[in-house]
Amino acid sequence: MLRITELRLPLNHAEDALRPAVVARLGINDAQLLNITVFKRSYDARKKSAIVLIYTIDCELATHELEANLLQGFASDPHVRPTPDTSYQFVGHAPVDFRAPDELRPLVVGFGPCGIFAALILAQMGLRPIVLERGKEVRERTKDTWGLWRKSVLNPESNVQFGEGGAGTFSDGKLWSQISDPRHLTRKVLTEFVKSGAPEEILYVSKPHIGTFRLVSMVEKIRAEIVALGGEVRFEQHVTDVLIENGHIRGVTLQSGEQLRADHVVLALGHSARDTFTMLHERGVYMEAKPFSIGYRIEHPQSLIDKARFGPNAGNPILGAADYKLVHHASNGRAVYSFCMCPGGTVVAATSEPNRVVTNGMSQYSRNERNANAGIVVGISPQDYRQDGQTEGPVSPLDGMAFQRFWESRAYELGGGDYIAPAQLVGDFIKGQRSKVLGNVEPSYKPGVHLADLAQPGLGSLPDYALAAIREALPAFDKQIKGFSMKDAVLTGVETRTSSPLRITRGRDYQSLNVQGLYPAGEGAGYAGGIMSAGVDGIEVAEAVGASILGVKAPGIKD
Repeated sequence: MLRITELRLPLNHAEDALRPAVVARLGINDAQLLNITVFKRSYDARKKSAIVLIYTIDCELATHELEANLLQGFASDPHVRPTPDTSYQFVGHAPVDFRAPDELRPLVVGFGPCGIFAALILAQMGLRPIVLERGKEVRERTKDTWGLWRKSVLNPESNVQFGEGGAGTFSDGKLWSQISDPRHLTRKVLTEFVKSGAPEEILYVSKPHIGTFRLVSMVEKIRAEIVALGGEVRFEQHVTDVLIENGHIRGVTLQSGEQLRADHVVLALGHSARDTFTMLHERGVYMEAKPFSIGYRIEHPQSLIDKARFGPNAGNPILGAADYKLVHHASNGRAVYSFCMCPGGTVVAATSEPNRVVTNGMSQYSRNERNANAGIVVGISPQDYRQDGQTEGPVSPLDGMAFQRFWESRAYELGGGDYIAPAQLVGDFIKGQRSKVLGNVEPSYKPGVHLADLAQPGLGSLPDYALAAIREALPAFDKQIKGFSMKDAVLTGVETRTSSPLRITRGRDYQSLNVQGLYPAGEGAGYAGGIMSAGVDGIEVAEAVGASILGVKAPGIKD
């Protein structure tokens, strides 16, 4: 197979134009080209009136001799190369009759994207993992989540953050990442999603997504495969303690008092497992404070974003609902950027603790809601949130959680209770005046919003440095997307859980620095951000666990 990259065609090219373009690019006749497969399709929208589609094409040629000759002829052309092998290779498999004692069955704590793929890989290797998820099955969890959105009733163990599928279930379902991926592990994640019911287009579009409703059924199918392969997935199993003997993990204790013995435990916690972080810190598991970001959700009419990004091509079905990615370096030294942009979506209540307000964004596969939303967040460092009042020395890894809780409680207070979120029109926020009446943008956050002054003196919803940086950034973003700082756009607060506030540090063997057999993984451990990177991290950690059990070398472990 031969791969062509950067093959450009007009946005509205004919359906049958791709094959002739490949033939012309290679300088061969049509009979010499047996088959073509689109590996990737993206677009260049820098010229809005002349948007171009960019293809990566895998070509099957009539003979191996022809392929060799073409590769030799295009040796100096970086866009014609052999097709790489993107198939997944397991580090090993347990014997068919493998029946390890319970203490050799790996435990996976958490069943979000990282835990799902860690458990799936371990199950496919024949190692019969046991998954412990504190929340409920995804459909029951969905009912509880809607209970918060519609009735202001929070279940602290079953919500946007906790339960089957993790926080990514109630999101835009973005399936792309900027992580380095030399082993094509993202392809493994996408392939498993397609097997579980995702549309095949996620294998080739440049920014694939699937949305919440589709994720629900897909997660269930992956769980069924894990169980069919000998694994177990146990819900409402809250891990409250870890058993550590002589620097080695020996198992976990559940809230019920039950103890499970295990020599290999994958910690696939979400970034909101605050009680578990505290317990691990008390048990001496090494962790450290890390940077994260805080801010608001901003909403605009999706039509405004489409027009700004695509001009006369707005509404083209190939392009779909437009997204954006923005960064501004404020004069006070803070970086302000857009985060988790959700085209045609809604702002959702994402708290997991009583009497606190947290926002996030969500889209369905269709992305056809009238508003676009994104986090507009400011980067902060451990020194910003340290609680001891000192200016030097290490910051407690638990300080970030205390900082998040403070501002989430403040947002609850500003909203007036019942998980109502404080909101303000962008025009009023820039002017520094309280909003009293909504404009043309109807906020999508449920249970609802209360118009307020997000920067009210003495009762602001974020630290002063964050307020100043965002106030400066919004007009700057308007220069990149016309209308971004429109007076009727709505800011809803607060967005505090952009990533984990700490890192459960691990070595190059993927194990905790001071507890052998404990494998911190995914977003909660500080090693991922989003569905794809979490899934890939789950695969790599599962490989390390599997290699340890089977006595082989894992490809990701460095000497």
